[in-house]
Amino acid sequence: MGSIGTVSPHSVNVDTNAYASGQHVVRARATDADGNISAWSTVTVQFGGTRPVPAGFTRDQSWITGLSLATAFAQTPDGRLLVAEQDGALRIVKNSALLPTPILNVTVDSTGERGLLGVAVHPDFVSNGYVYVYYTSTETTIHNRVSRFTVTGDAAGSEEKLIDLPTLVATNHNGGAIHFGVDGKLYVAVGDNAVPSNSQNLSTPLGKMLRFNDDGSIPVDNPICTTSGSIACAIWAYGLRNPFTFAVNTDTGRIHINDVGQNTWEEINLGVPGANYGWPSSEGPDNLTGSFIGPLFAYKHSAASPPGSGPGGFFVGFSIAGGTFYPDAGPFPTNYRNSYYFADFVSRFVGRLDYTNSAAYAFARVDDKPVDLLAGGDGALYVLTRSGITRISAP
Repeated sequence: MGSIGTVSPHSVNVDTNAYASGQHVVRARATDADGNISAWSTVTVQFGGTRPVPAGFTRDQSWITGLSLATAFAQTPDGRLLVAEQDGALRIVKNSALLPTPILNVTVDSTGERGLLGVAVHPDFVSNGYVYVYYTSTETTIHNRVSRFTVTGDAAGSEEKLIDLPTLVATNHNGGAIHFGVDGKLYVAVGDNAVPSNSQNLSTPLGKMLRFNDDGSIPVDNPICTTSGSIACAIWAYGLRNPFTFAVNTDTGRIHINDVGQNTWEEINLGVPGANYGWPSSEGPDNLTGSFIGPLFAYKHSAASPPGSGPGGFFVGFSIAGGTFYPDAGPFPTNYRNSYYFADFVSRFVGRLDYTNSAAYAFARVDDKPVDLLAGGDGALYVLTRSGITRISAP
């Protein structure tokens, strides 16, 4: 917290009202007359009250209103936000206003968790105008598809169908997030379609993180390929249940995958080529055996006993649904930079993961259900909810 106690017995005071209500981590260390410094001692605490964001931050929950069942968003280099709505419309936010005409519409099955679920902007968008969407197609069979559109101005051209996933048997666990990595490849998060055994089956792309070239072809250097020429050769990592959101650190290439849990845990996983995150044998930090990779951070669906103990501390939620990296350079105060922000759809909070020090903090609360997060080019943190966009800025 930056305070120093100089008089014995040493103590410092923390103004808890300066921080968002919820979990925080307090660290302390000692120094002697010779300047020797001890290792840090840490304790996880919970600050009470109802402060929705830290002091010095501004939360504008009415920045954009009027969205209908929003699911994901992305930003173009010129600052426009492209917002996916579940019924198939891709909307535009331009100059802080929601335009009345969608940039494109796709025909979808929006039953349950199906629909228009993901959007990504090509790294060379300025020169090629490519925008990618992930949606539940009704063509021939009901299945999820990734398509590419070329955007000119605020309108999109004809559809290029790049990737067709297997026919769906359930309405839930579709995944849907898509982002480009710093390697120029398109990463696609796919749920297990409510069939847990899919996640460990390397013959199906379901329950996986997939990796493609920007034209939908499969890179030859993917880590897993059981059947040459099969879409399963797109598998980059597996053992996932429903990775509805993930994020890429565009400075370092680091990937964090948010996996929505079943009975007990919500988890944030470090993206690693060829990794097996354990579902359905493992959830959160439980039953990590063999080659399973445990999460960076996980929080429970119910309070720990005693409260605050265990891997998730005081965090309680039911559906992790949003993630973004806030860079080291930006207008946020230093302590809030170089962090991973994540949200929970049910509990309606935004948390901050200091992944360098393995510490998680409360950051914000919103009134509507969050589905995605984005660190904007203007330095603000944007929270997409089902009906609008909240803008959090400092100052």
